[in-house]
Amino acid sequence: MQAFRDFWKGFRLLPSAWLLIVQFFILILSSISHDSHISYRAISWVLGALALLLIAKVIRQSPAFTALGLFFVSGALLFSILILLGYREPAIQITAHIFESLAYFYAAYGLLRYMFADRYLTKDEMFAAGAVFTLLAWGFAFLYNICQLIDPNSFIKPEHIGLKSWLDILFLSFSLQSATGLSDIVPSGAAARVIAIIQMFGGVMYLAVIVTRLVALQYTRHSPKD
Repeated sequence: MQAFRDFWKGFRLLPSAWLLIVQFFILILSSISHDSHISYRAISWVLGALALLLIAKVIRQSPAFTALGLFFVSGALLFSILILLGYREPAIQITAHIFESLAYFYAAYGLLRYMFADRYLTKDEMFAAGAVFTLLAWGFAFLYNICQLIDPNSFIKPEHIGLKSWLDILFLSFSLQSATGLSDIVPSGAAARVIAIIQMFGGVMYLAVIVTRLVALQYTRHSPKD
């Protein structure tokens, strides 16, 4: 019991770990939710709002904390509330996604600075590495959603016409960022393809740089001291 208490005491102080857990639950909910069910939309919004609050917590604990970061999070929460209340005009959805994307990218930037500021590998860096990857994937997914709201033909999916679901867009984002290429959705619009190129390049570079950084921190931690 004491071991569990010690584990919980340390784990609850890791906002990056909680952010990963919340995003995991959002993924599970996305797989079973339907737009016609208000309860699923409400739960999705609550989890999304919780993720944004955790992002604010992450930003506060990183060197990148500024009033600008909280401005992004506040704007995302405000317009998300408007969407939940039924204001689903494209302009409001696009504005909400812009703020959400900026909040996720800004949190990723803050975590990256945090990781590169440390000299030794700790649990924080391990969770932060995973959190940055998911933050970037979510941020690009919001950009893709903006593309299809502006141009419904931005993406092509076999036997599917119209706007793609959020789960489809998120799956595309993770596929491009991880360089697996498993998605059945193809970016066809110019803006969507440019964003996809940037994400593919950033995803490959992220894996190379972060893995190298974690290995270097682990080596430094266990290297012989003079």
